[in-house]
Amino acid sequence: MLMDEAEILSRNEAPPMALWAIALLALAPFPISAAAYGYGPPEAARPALTVILTWSAVVLCFLGGVRWGMESLLPRPRWPRQMISVSSGVVAWLLLLARHRIADRWIIGAGIAAFLVQWLFDHQAPEVPARYPKLSTAITAAACISLAVCLDKALRG
Repeated sequence: MLMDEAEILSRNEAPPMALWAIALLALAPFPISAAAYGYGPPEAARPALTVILTWSAVVLCFLGGVRWGMESLLPRPRWPRQMISVSSGVVAWLLLLARHRIADRWIIGAGIAAFLVQWLFDHQAPEVPARYPKLSTAITAAACISLAVCLDKALRG
């Protein structure tokens, strides 16, 4: 029996274990690169910062793409929501490209802000499956905590 859209969206089910496993694997670059940047040897700092900023851009694009996809499934997709869906990913890539032109602390801080804005957008959005906010919260928390470790190091110099 096929479920209708309203039933799928209203079900308050936990994400399947396979989704959690994939999410945890996808989150691994955040704490690993943050630890290397914040606490590793000095020669590891620059490459580690490149990894976390690049991975942030990739993940923000992914989150925006998921929202774009959910919006595109609607009979009448709302173009403002589709535009917002891609904005945090675009911002993240622009921040990555702005490296060495803007101080790292500003780039990292703006990356945290991009994740938080995407998270707020995701959590106030109508017509999302109940499991999506749980997954996006886990992703946002891992990214923001890891970026905060990097921000601490960048602020200390």
